[in-house]
Amino acid sequence: MQQDSEGLNFERALGTLRRRAPLILLCFILAAAAAFGVSKRQTKKYTATASLVFGTSSLSQQIAGLSTTGGSGGSLTQQTNNVELVGGGDTAAKTASLLGRGLTAETVIESVSIAGQGESNVVDVSATAASPVLASYIANTYAHQFVDEQQSANGKYLRSALALVNRQLAKLSPAQRLGQDGLALEGHAQTLSILKELHYNDVQVSQEASPPSSPTSPKTLRNTALGGLLGLLIGLGLAFLLEGLDRRIKGSEDLEAVYRLPLLGEVSESAALGRSPRRGAAGRAALPPAEAEAFSLIRAHLRFFNVDRELCTILIASPAPGDGKTTIARGLAEAAARLGSRVLLAELDLRHPTLAGQLDIQAGPGVADVLIHTIAMTDATQSVAVEVAPGEGVKGRMLDVLVAGAVLPPNPGELLESRAMAAVLEQAKSAYDLVVIDTPPLTAVSDAFPLLTRVDGVVIVGRVGHSRRDAAERLHRVLSSSGAPLLGVIANSSNAGGPYAYAYAYAESRAPSSVVTSNNGASASENGAASDERIPTLKT
Repeated sequence: MQQDSEGLNFERALGTLRRRAPLILLCFILAAAAAFGVSKRQTKKYTATASLVFGTSSLSQQIAGLSTTGGSGGSLTQQTNNVELVGGGDTAAKTASLLGRGLTAETVIESVSIAGQGESNVVDVSATAASPVLASYIANTYAHQFVDEQQSANGKYLRSALALVNRQLAKLSPAQRLGQDGLALEGHAQTLSILKELHYNDVQVSQEASPPSSPTSPKTLRNTALGGLLGLLIGLGLAFLLEGLDRRIKGSEDLEAVYRLPLLGEVSESAALGRSPRRGAAGRAALPPAEAEAFSLIRAHLRFFNVDRELCTILIASPAPGDGKTTIARGLAEAAARLGSRVLLAELDLRHPTLAGQLDIQAGPGVADVLIHTIAMTDATQSVAVEVAPGEGVKGRMLDVLVAGAVLPPNPGELLESRAMAAVLEQAKSAYDLVVIDTPPLTAVSDAFPLLTRVDGVVIVGRVGHSRRDAAERLHRVLSSSGAPLLGVIANSSNAGGPYAYAYAYAESRAPSSVVTSNNGASASENGAASDERIPTLKT
């Protein structure tokens, strides 16, 4: 059960991605383009790096004559001290003064970064500027200025240390000078003199900075990629947010879940179902194989899902206008007629009939005239030839149609609830193998509710991407308590496309004119559709 739930959630997520793919793609493109545009408008920055190398032993160790084999200069602590030493002092101010070019100590500090190379004795001085040449000038000037400062400081230190040693030697007697302490001071004095003459410095410029060939910022390619990734995440978030706020039926699985009924079939967009024959033509042109098979499959499902029930009268219903129930009713009736069944398509939408316009037949007389006993049902029935494609049935099949009528009654609800309506249904059941009934939308008016318990089965049509979930839930609650013989659901317009021209007229409105609905057709065919052999009826 948990696996089924996870599978359903996965399918819904995939459906969301398919439906919202344009939005997700738009967010991705816009974010990537914005990142690209901003990066291109930013000023290019270049970074040049000069390297300083520090000695492995300190001057104080040499003066004291201590061993320098400990390697303390290469430790992490020594490297941290070296980085702080390079970054401190007034080197930035002196660099700005030497370079000029409108530079200040603050701008140099902002443009220069100091970093050590791991635990080595090498420290990098990096400078960033709008010009590659200026960046190299700043890095080199800063590095050399620091070296000069260190050399000057070391020179002062050596001179003061040498003067101190010489004073100590002057205080010694000739005998003491020949002793161990005197000889040590003599050696220190000689070392300090040599270092002073050599201008000793424990830090040197190991590598000069050269003008970089490419900017370090902005990184247009990286920024564009990050912008696209951010746009993709935003698009996904918006897609699932909008999907959660969208109360429309989004797929056939939603119909099954709301109505708790099996799916009888799916019908998708097709221009073939919207075509009407020209007046005087022998009949409608044959449907393409995919569209014809979709309705044949629905008919087969009705037969095999209800093998223990006699299905002669089937009512096609939907919660709201625009769900395509009229086209579904017509397609199901034609599918049965193509295989040789005696079929009556009855239009009981007495407020806004459309069948006469769709089939290009006379608008009257019809059901309304039969119910008020001005004409017999057989006289009001019109026959329409059903064309078949090669291999799908026998040519010359006829479909009987009972339209609503040319003059619409002011009390359609009372007529459909009358005994006359019950008598018409019984007469139709005795004369036909299958009676397909088209009704008004169930949540718009209550006309069709008395018929729900007078028929053998009720099929609910929902238009994917159009029907609202709240309307379907209300209809489900009503049908659950009505005792209607519910058979299943049909997902109409399963690829969610095509406008429906169903303008519904209410009781107090003026008499409507016929409107031809532009509806949708069959989805891709499935295996197992009805064969070419004659199956005369849905009765079992």
